[in-house]
Amino acid sequence: MAAMGGVIFGYDIGITGGVTSMEPFLKKFFHKVYLKKADAKVSNYCVFDSQLLTSFTSSLYVAGLVTSFFASYITKEFGRKPSIVAGGAAFLAGTALGGAAFNVYMLIVGRLLLGVGVGFANQAVPLYLSEMAPPRLRGAINNGFQLSIGIGGLSANLINYGTEKIEGGWGWRMSLAMAAVPASVLTLGSLFLPETPNSLIQRSHDQQKAKLLLQRIRGTEDVQAELDDLIHASSPSKTTKKQSFKLILKGRYRPQLVMAITIPFFQQVTGINVIAFYAPLLFRTIGLGESASLLSAVMTGVVGTGSTFISMFIVDKLGRRTLFMIGGIQMFVSQCIVGAILALHLKDHGGLSKGYACMVLVMICIYVAGFGWSWGPLGWLVPSEIFQLEIRSVGQSITVAVSFIFTFIVAQTFLSMLCHFRSGIFFFFGGWVVVMTMFVYYFLPETKNVPLEQMEKVWQKHWFWKRIVGEISDRGEV
Repeated sequence: MAAMGGVIFGYDIGITGGVTSMEPFLKKFFHKVYLKKADAKVSNYCVFDSQLLTSFTSSLYVAGLVTSFFASYITKEFGRKPSIVAGGAAFLAGTALGGAAFNVYMLIVGRLLLGVGVGFANQAVPLYLSEMAPPRLRGAINNGFQLSIGIGGLSANLINYGTEKIEGGWGWRMSLAMAAVPASVLTLGSLFLPETPNSLIQRSHDQQKAKLLLQRIRGTEDVQAELDDLIHASSPSKTTKKQSFKLILKGRYRPQLVMAITIPFFQQVTGINVIAFYAPLLFRTIGLGESASLLSAVMTGVVGTGSTFISMFIVDKLGRRTLFMIGGIQMFVSQCIVGAILALHLKDHGGLSKGYACMVLVMICIYVAGFGWSWGPLGWLVPSEIFQLEIRSVGQSITVAVSFIFTFIVAQTFLSMLCHFRSGIFFFFGGWVVVMTMFVYYFLPETKNVPLEQMEKVWQKHWFWKRIVGEISDRGEV
């Protein structure tokens, strides 16, 4: 149920890229882009370079960014469940406006409401999943969130592929309105979800209620040890009720703060959202037709969802770090090959030959698979499991906010960058992949099978962080 929050996010990312490559939609709302496409003099790399078109895509992230800070407060003070309900409801309202839009303003207001919905869902859902899951399955269950994003994106690609064929050019309305399906399931279904035991203890002192809930979700009577851990973990969060933003800036939470900022930043500069938003436009740039490029986007969607599904089974066995390493190498190599093919063979006019276009498609699939079992799911999993309870809600909202800021920047600048950098854009993202792989290798400790309540010990043993965290615990602040 909770993972439906991922489906609405994924659906939205996937639907946007497809809709913005449909002729009737461009003709109605973005006439300049439509005219530029028919103009033979415009370079392959620059056809879709329009600020209005990118602000349609990225208005969602601005709204999500602002919302994530309100959502942090609501998630902490009223529980994880109200945030999930609010997210679904806002998303529903946005869907209605988008599907019925008759001018650009309605379209963008609809996007802003979708952003509010996604802001709430991305704040509450990963926390909900991490807190409800038993420690040994936490990785798999939390990766369900990224899997849902993948499933959402994939169904969006399939729906685009179908609606693009509708006579009369109103297919895009259908694409935008279909988002109401996952949003209704989320809104109605989340009314029946129980609150997490962590949140019950954090907000009220009702330990009996939390104990009954734990017995229900763990399926065993013997939950006293876990309950004691929860009560112990929540005692600092009770005493420091108001200043959790000030709290996370303290020295002893430095590693968590660094990860809350760097992990979502790196997740965006892998270049994945570029592939996700603009895959159909990218494939059209290489010279595939409208239908072929939507179908290629479906293929990359299948690959991404498949690899995330695989990661659910291996993340708690191999650990987080191993997957980061494998995925990083895979993404780097495939990005360099794509960049090289485009540099050598895609000029400003004309397309790629069939063989090279297929090779680019295969490399992008390998790249998407690499992301699908590393930075994709782990970018949400690792931040949601490293925070102590007293900073968990704030930490998660920093993660979500950073993610939105950089998604916004990448979405806003990508089409211009493609126009100026040409094929170099793949080397640009490849360079970042090297940086983030080194960062994980040196600075991120392994967190598999560690209970949330004992997570701070991981930092105290780490070669680098123990100097920052360790000295403080010697002085007796902890």
